[in-house]
Amino acid sequence: MDLSKIKMVVTDMDGTLLNSNHEVSSKFYTLFEELKKRDIIFVAASGRQYGSIIEKLHPIKDDIIVIAENGGFAMHKDVELISTPLDRGVRNEVLQILDPVENIHTVLCGKRNAYIKGDSDEFIQMLKQFYSEFEIVDDLSQVDTEILKIAVYHFESSEKYIYPKVQHLEDQLKVKVSGPNWVDLSSENANKGYALQKLQHKYDIAPNETLVFGDYNNDLEMLACADYSFAMANAHPNVLKVANYKTLSNDENGVEYILEHVLGLK
Repeated sequence: MDLSKIKMVVTDMDGTLLNSNHEVSSKFYTLFEELKKRDIIFVAASGRQYGSIIEKLHPIKDDIIVIAENGGFAMHKDVELISTPLDRGVRNEVLQILDPVENIHTVLCGKRNAYIKGDSDEFIQMLKQFYSEFEIVDDLSQVDTEILKIAVYHFESSEKYIYPKVQHLEDQLKVKVSGPNWVDLSSENANKGYALQKLQHKYDIAPNETLVFGDYNNDLEMLACADYSFAMANAHPNVLKVANYKTLSNDENGVEYILEHVLGLK
């Protein structure tokens, strides 16, 4: 495995760069400075909203590219690179399908803000970990702004209780089990792989010059864009199957472990 030609490092956030307490390690920031010195582009790619990613990586926010909302939105500093909104008619169709499903919580995700119904204090408290900006509304179907993604949460299992209700929409949407409790629905081109391909083209970076880390199903497309694709030890079986390599878990600093090899520090 020759990592000497890497020009771009791309990592998911939750379950990957962040530990189980949703924290970034101090070691990462030290390694990031080394990446920067060598002109290696760093991309944070997450299902989180843009503001939440920036909040987690605030010390380096002006030096990174952010792919937010599972690829629906990408920014570098204050410059918008990608925006792939969800058709409003399709959005309302999805809301109608979700409306009768019990014990789920739906989030409409815009570029800078999210929208929820305020019918669960427990969900609102949990949501604050992932969404720095959100608004409580009476009727999600009446939200009159561009929406990039519909995120749906179940406190027990997204794969068991949400995914079967929306699986049939996969012929017209990206439907992703993006975490143990989340399912995300977005435009077909609103995925991390599509966004990463756009960046690779923009910066003239090939798959054999790209290093990608991921842990869940919403990372599958971007893992396919890199010769050096790494699954975390804690990854979903689908990710472990498609990634070319494996690293330590997010709680064992698996991203940092590989970056040390990239930088010749191991």
